[in-house]
Amino acid sequence: MLSAIKRHLMQRGPSSLADIAMHLDSPPTAVSGMLEQWIRKGRVRRIRATPSCGTSCCRCEPAVTELYQWLESDNAGSREHAAAAPRDCSHAARSGKTKGPNFSA
Repeated sequence: MLSAIKRHLMQRGPSSLADIAMHLDSPPTAVSGMLEQWIRKGRVRRIRATPSCGTSCCRCEPAVTELYQWLESDNAGSREHAAAAPRDCSHAARSGKTKGPNFSA
């Protein structure tokens, strides 16, 4: 499963836990544990769709607002990926930003 997560993140760019779990046809709890292994190894970082998402309104699910990005350089040649905030996220709607390459760790 670790290599499948790596391939997914390298090919698709920043992805939510829900997206990765759906792609792998695995429960989010299992995928989360695998992502934590990659995070400890310094190969993946957890990012938020918007800095305030999931912190104030409590409407956004963490499985959707927390994105995971592959950090290793064997991703050479790929373009930088921008991740979108969830469509129903009120934080993104208020700020007018639904996409962008700037993420906070």
